[in-house]
Amino acid sequence: MDETTDLSPQDAHEDPRRALSEALHEIKRVIVGQDAMLERLLVSLLAGGHVLLEGVPGLAKTLTVRTLADVVGGTFRRVQFTPDLVPADLVGTRIWRPDTGRFDTELGPVFGNVLLADEINRAPAKVQSALLEVMQENQVTIGGQTFPVPRPFLVLATQNPIESEGTYPLPEAQVDRFLMKLLVDYPTPGEEAAVVGRSLGGPAEVRQRLELHDLERYAALTGQVMVDRDIIAYAVALADATRHPAAHGMGDLAGMVEFGASPRGPIGLIHAARALAMLRGRGYVNAGDVRDLAPDVLRHRLVLSYDALSEGVTADQILDRVLEAIPAPEDRYQHRVARGAA
Repeated sequence: MDETTDLSPQDAHEDPRRALSEALHEIKRVIVGQDAMLERLLVSLLAGGHVLLEGVPGLAKTLTVRTLADVVGGTFRRVQFTPDLVPADLVGTRIWRPDTGRFDTELGPVFGNVLLADEINRAPAKVQSALLEVMQENQVTIGGQTFPVPRPFLVLATQNPIESEGTYPLPEAQVDRFLMKLLVDYPTPGEEAAVVGRSLGGPAEVRQRLELHDLERYAALTGQVMVDRDIIAYAVALADATRHPAAHGMGDLAGMVEFGASPRGPIGLIHAARALAMLRGRGYVNAGDVRDLAPDVLRHRLVLSYDALSEGVTADQILDRVLEAIPAPEDRYQHRVARGAA
């Protein structure tokens, strides 16, 4: 391997690391806690994936998404999903204009850089499918015309885990199209005290830290982040262990998982790990990047069996076992960089 591939924090990835760190710091001025979630949102933007957020109401999910859009200089759109929503309310439609005698196309709220699909599981299947189609294709077809959505394009869909009445759960095949599923938990008492204290004053002024063209450039730079074959094999092994746990020494989990992670799992895991490595100032992916992201990228891709659900076993508990059972590869890039520095 030649020296041009041994990228270090002082190389081409120092500039994006600094700029993205400043953007992350600006978001944290508004959002207290949730540091891991904020890092994952930036990773998703760079990796071109979408995020499913699950958390009870009142955890500042909407404020987080709006702040993210303001900091990166993008347009923010929010759609409250309800049972009476139709696809045209989301993607747009053609409207007859009697004064001109022709149809005009009215584009829907998906035409923004950051779209918050609030309580996506409250909308019927047709609306969910319309959203997932534009997530996959990055375009909408209305009346035979195709309209590309702005780039970058990030969908953050929220689900309320404590309500099931009047909801339409997303089918497993559709959930699989999200790059990550993030669990938003309650803040610590100290963080909550800070939130209450901030509420006594005016809202914080959010400063734009990035331009959209910079974000596009940084996203393209993730393609230069090196991934060793051992790291790819590690990601694949993690996914395979969710499908065939007995083959990896976890026979007790064989009856707990109905279906393991699809191939989108390791693909998304490696792409997200490249973005995380760049965010951390490295030009290569190490096993730690993959381990850190594995629960977020894989948890929603596991279909648990009835036995697991009846015993209260969660996808995260299974992934903890998988991460313990699959040995991480040696960080060969780090050794190579260290030898070069010596």
